[in-house]
Amino acid sequence: MIHAYQIAKHGEAFTETNLEMEALGAHDVDIEVAYCGVCHSDVSMKNNEWGITQYPFIGGHEVAGTVKAVGEQVKHVKVGQHVGLGWHSDYCQQCEPCHSGDHNLCGAAQGTIIGRHGGFAQVVRAAASAVVALPSGMDLSLAGPLFCGGITVFNPLVQFDIKPTDKVAVIGIGGLGHMALQFCRAWGCHVTAFTSSEAKAQEAYTLGAHDVINSTLPAELAKATNTFDLIISTVNVELDWNAYLATLKPKGRLHFVGATLEPLNVGVFNLLGGQKSISSSPVGSPATIKQMLEFAVQHDIKPQIDVFPFSQINQAFAHMEKGDARYRVVLEADWK
Repeated sequence: MIHAYQIAKHGEAFTETNLEMEALGAHDVDIEVAYCGVCHSDVSMKNNEWGITQYPFIGGHEVAGTVKAVGEQVKHVKVGQHVGLGWHSDYCQQCEPCHSGDHNLCGAAQGTIIGRHGGFAQVVRAAASAVVALPSGMDLSLAGPLFCGGITVFNPLVQFDIKPTDKVAVIGIGGLGHMALQFCRAWGCHVTAFTSSEAKAQEAYTLGAHDVINSTLPAELAKATNTFDLIISTVNVELDWNAYLATLKPKGRLHFVGATLEPLNVGVFNLLGGQKSISSSPVGSPATIKQMLEFAVQHDIKPQIDVFPFSQINQAFAHMEKGDARYRVVLEADWK
């Protein structure tokens, strides 16, 4: 029997509950949750914004904790080891993406909080293939947000072979963007932050930006024409994407990791003339997550977090939904 926090019905608050765990499978790992980040995807699932939530709902897919038990076929992690778990809890291991190492693109991958209980619990279970050991020197309290937000902004640097000499811009300085600036700076790139908030301009410099552009001023965008090799958009709102395309160099890429809700209003001629691209990506594979964690430790990259005890989970969600988080919310185990 384990404790967890669940939403019993749509529209209700989180309440504590007890769960019975089934027998551990041969390829499974049980993680005793020490910390679990709260991601905007948890909010979307809590509110059934995507129409796939199953109630009772137990969210949490930015898990950091200790291995409690392993199945008999598990070899790469051991009881007592610090590990993490992100958006996926299992992969089919049979499809072409899995065979190519792109597990995050597996069409049959199982979401940690879709049809199963996530990390808002004392213990969360996942297939061993989805569990990644934390590198030595990683602060357990900071690890969780890297397993979703961190890998989401790190993955494009790997997938598109971004070079240290490239010029990269980040749209939005928030839960994703504040980590993107740090990763891109450590990658060796010249980094520019696009922000509509004057208050965040100085903070963007502190996080790694070489330059900051006020995206509300068309003249500022115009000055950046033909500047960037890559723009990473972390926002979920509609912007003048054609204006941003103009700031790309020939063969430049506008890449979306924020789930923009409205269709993109883009003129094809704004792509065609400079052979420019628009793309998007989800989280990364376990191998890329491992690389990202090691890179983060090596370069002292840390998400900025607001910590709440699990017993204040409803206050934590309210804090994030009001936009008060700077910049990620993390729940800390305080089970009695």
